[in-house]
Amino acid sequence: MPIRRLPPETVNRIAAGEVVERPASAIKELVDNAIDAGATRIEVEAHGGGLTRILVADDGCGLSAEELPVAIERHATSKLAPDAQGLWDLLAIHTMGFRGEALPSIGSVARLSISSRAKGSSDAFSILVEGGSVGEVAPAAFAGDHGARIEVRDLFYATPARLKFMKSERAEALAITEEIKRQAMANESVGFSLDIDGRRVIRLPPEHPGPQGRLARLSAVLGRDFQDNAIEIDQTRDGVRLTGFAGLPTYNRGNAAHQYLFVNGRPVRDRLLQGALRAAYADFLARDRHPTAALYISLDTSEVDVNVHPAKAEVRFRDPALVRGLIVGALRHALAGAGHRASTTTAASALDAIRAQSMVPPGAYSGYQPGPSSAGFSAWQSGGWTRPSPQVLPGLSDVSARVELGAEGGGYGVAEAVREAAYGDYDAPPSIAYPGGYPGMNEGPAPAFDPVDFPLGAARAQVHETYIVAQTRDGVVIVDQHAAHERLVYERMKGEMAAGGVARQTLLLPEVVELDPAEAERVVARSEELAALGLVIESFGPGAVLVRETPALLGKTDAAGLVRDIADDLAENGQALALKERLEEVCSTMACHGSVRAGRRLNGAEMNALLREMEATPHSGQCNHGRPTYVELKLADIERLFGRR
Repeated sequence: MPIRRLPPETVNRIAAGEVVERPASAIKELVDNAIDAGATRIEVEAHGGGLTRILVADDGCGLSAEELPVAIERHATSKLAPDAQGLWDLLAIHTMGFRGEALPSIGSVARLSISSRAKGSSDAFSILVEGGSVGEVAPAAFAGDHGARIEVRDLFYATPARLKFMKSERAEALAITEEIKRQAMANESVGFSLDIDGRRVIRLPPEHPGPQGRLARLSAVLGRDFQDNAIEIDQTRDGVRLTGFAGLPTYNRGNAAHQYLFVNGRPVRDRLLQGALRAAYADFLARDRHPTAALYISLDTSEVDVNVHPAKAEVRFRDPALVRGLIVGALRHALAGAGHRASTTTAASALDAIRAQSMVPPGAYSGYQPGPSSAGFSAWQSGGWTRPSPQVLPGLSDVSARVELGAEGGGYGVAEAVREAAYGDYDAPPSIAYPGGYPGMNEGPAPAFDPVDFPLGAARAQVHETYIVAQTRDGVVIVDQHAAHERLVYERMKGEMAAGGVARQTLLLPEVVELDPAEAERVVARSEELAALGLVIESFGPGAVLVRETPALLGKTDAAGLVRDIADDLAENGQALALKERLEEVCSTMACHGSVRAGRRLNGAEMNALLREMEATPHSGQCNHGRPTYVELKLADIERLFGRR
């Protein structure tokens, strides 16, 4: 079979298949060029899902008449220049584009028209490319002082096979919208507009550079709720800086579509982000829930390779473990700093549910229906902080009697500590959540302080022996007592495990686990990390691992299955998540069984102790599965429910 040289037109169309996969990728390339040209406003129009017509206009530096024919040649670019030794360094890239493939690739599969006026020039020029055939440069009308106006018609008309594989116009329009959103999040100082089929879709004015402007842009793209429930991230490690915003655990989604990673201002897709986010939020979210985050990584260009794929949507880090560790550590630090804070959307959901229940059609009630029995509401004295009467049960003290009521073998045991802090005349044992005693219990008489000024307020009642109702200065807080205390116990157990290490049990007969040689090498390389988690392994020849000890918390476990799961996690995420998740699952289960049950009647001191412990414990705003432990309703919202506002 003879070897043939492909004609240039065919070569261009083959290359275009990698650069221009769909209309959204063509728009991405054109927007990248506009940003590199210093544009402050970018306007995008699309018709027929971008297959019929695309228009991208910007106010950048523009192109001169001499530059227009060169711009549509393959591998011609203004983004790269040789150094003093005449070398072209592909690791010193500070622009979005650099390959010189976008315009010629689009022109080889569509009808491309470029009109531009260079900055400082009084004349504008245009050039037309149809299916790879280049026209002459000609004078043109141009409305702006400078910039470029690029129009693409009949995308993929020159490659009918590719055109057949395009999705519906609606799907392509959604992909275009998502691409413009990503570009807008990466460049908050640039204004963006998007019209699809004549319909206004996006209008984003330029924002001030910096965290506040970036948060305003993220709020405009992801929704105002994101701004209200976002935690700022700003950490640096070994020359790599991570900034951005991440959502509270209770502000989660059903998929990972709202996770964005930007590297040196470039929107990228990387499995590293998903694995790091999963690890950082592993304590707070169920497996089927996903956090929302927009993270920006800044590092030296020599530490990242952006020349992985012609589409430039993937990058490779020189030290991926450093980047991953920075993401996980920064997120965990920020989440710990959020304390007991829960997302504001929980209150909105509760109010929506109340409104829906109140919209009952007339005549729906046939008569008065009695409510639940009075046992479902155990209110305490209106003052809330006066000492209860000691005559509760004959022969028992006030505190012990109330703790014994409904304890069922798993008593709460915090009333004594609060009693000590409040009255100073009761020698109480330490509470569950505070082994060393409740904060402030030995500091003498506390100054006069209105408990409604606490973040979670003062407990006023217990409803259905499950929910604590507390009054704050400007609203009402409803707490799920079981979920809240489960989180408190879980955090204490994690702290004890971190301080004392994970207890291990030695296998009577060490177990040999056979793996792929590469998998075995990865697992053995993490042997020290696994030993800290209670799993002691060692190499047992090529393609095998010997398990000597397993975490005592797991009891009788399938060591071989656990090691294989760890190997899979190391291959996919670079971390042994399987073992950590199993340990956390056991701790979570133990915390669930050791915490205050729903249906357990609490007195006022116990309820207030729980509220104070929640305020002092990080992550207490959500249970171990990402659900909120409390809902706060502002007084203004409640007044609106009753038409008082």
